[in-house]
Amino acid sequence: MLSARWVRDNLDEVKESLRKRGIEVHLDGFLATDSGRRNLIQTIDALKHQQNIYSKEIGKSKSQGKDPGSLIQDMRDISSEIEKWETRAKELETETRDFLLRLPNRCHPDVPKGDVNVEVRHWGELPRFDFCPRDHEEIGESLGILDFKRAARMTGRGFVLYKGMGALLERALMNFMLDLHTQEGYQEVLPPFMTNYAATVGTGQLPKFREELYRCEKEDYYLVPTAEVPVTNVHREEVLDEEDLPISYTAYTPCFRREAGAYGKKIRGIIRQHQFNKVELVKFTTPGTSYEELEKLLLDAEEVLKRLNLPYRVVKLSGNELGFAAAFGYDIEVWLSGEERFVEISTCSNFEDYQARRASIKYRDEEKKATHYAHTLNGSALAVGRTVVAILENFQTKDERVLIPEVLRPYMRGQEWIEKKD
Repeated sequence: MLSARWVRDNLDEVKESLRKRGIEVHLDGFLATDSGRRNLIQTIDALKHQQNIYSKEIGKSKSQGKDPGSLIQDMRDISSEIEKWETRAKELETETRDFLLRLPNRCHPDVPKGDVNVEVRHWGELPRFDFCPRDHEEIGESLGILDFKRAARMTGRGFVLYKGMGALLERALMNFMLDLHTQEGYQEVLPPFMTNYAATVGTGQLPKFREELYRCEKEDYYLVPTAEVPVTNVHREEVLDEEDLPISYTAYTPCFRREAGAYGKKIRGIIRQHQFNKVELVKFTTPGTSYEELEKLLLDAEEVLKRLNLPYRVVKLSGNELGFAAAFGYDIEVWLSGEERFVEISTCSNFEDYQARRASIKYRDEEKKATHYAHTLNGSALAVGRTVVAILENFQTKDERVLIPEVLRPYMRGQEWIEKKD
């Protein structure tokens, strides 16, 4: 989150950032609350100073054989005042923190205004077909590798049952991505798929997105909406050494989100699901290197699509599209031939110190040995289900087969095609 002092000292930047996001936030209430809190702290400090003076006077009076009764009563009155104002100060501190937890990150100056993302580059040739390409839902059901009806019966709408080569393709992609990223220098971790309240607050999912999360009420655990949540919390409440940065992790997790139902019937198949698999990249670094590391992370995510020979484009996220906790970000959008459009398959973001403040992740600099908040970054590399969609739609053939990308064949028993069984 942003610090109260930074918000106070940079009101114009805060307002401009909110305008970029298209968000209206009333800052007057926060400023009044924060001012009241700071004034109370001064009052409490003054009362404590007075309390110390009375304490010395009481000791002096006793040493002189005098009755300190009136002094003791005055000191009790001061203690009562301190207790009263400390209670009120804590209330105002809670109000201030609640406001800051719901305030989005500041936008980097290069974030475009409005809701139109800016294309940075594109890669690959869009497939051309001498037939009308089908979408992945039709392909998957025809080949018997995706089953939406049975998934709906066992759970509900917004889930899919992968079968046979469909399940193998999903697993192959996860293994391929993890192997690729570990070769690029990321350390693989397999975190818990549930996080506690504090960890979920730490990355910015709570309290703002409470309604989009699945919660285990008895333990107050949350099913992870993305591996970003547990992996960023690997170093929660730690002080890292600057010489160890950047630290880079990659992780597979299933992801659980309520959001699928909000998009209605126009979203078909597995484009948007309540449960899906994802391979994530997470980095911890210093403020001076975080944007350089973001560009590297972006290239690492792009490399997955290049190896799979899937055409894509990279866009710079506008203020309206930028994630709540992000200061700057890119989307990678893969081309889907069956739908004739680009669809987001990865978001790569720099959160600067926003998450680190919430999760108390610091580093100790080599020169002065002082501690500072780290910068955190993350990106999907990639959303596995959407990668399956892109493969099915872009590598389909007229005779109702799907060509398996060459890099995946070692993970799929050497098979070249996904096709109907006889």
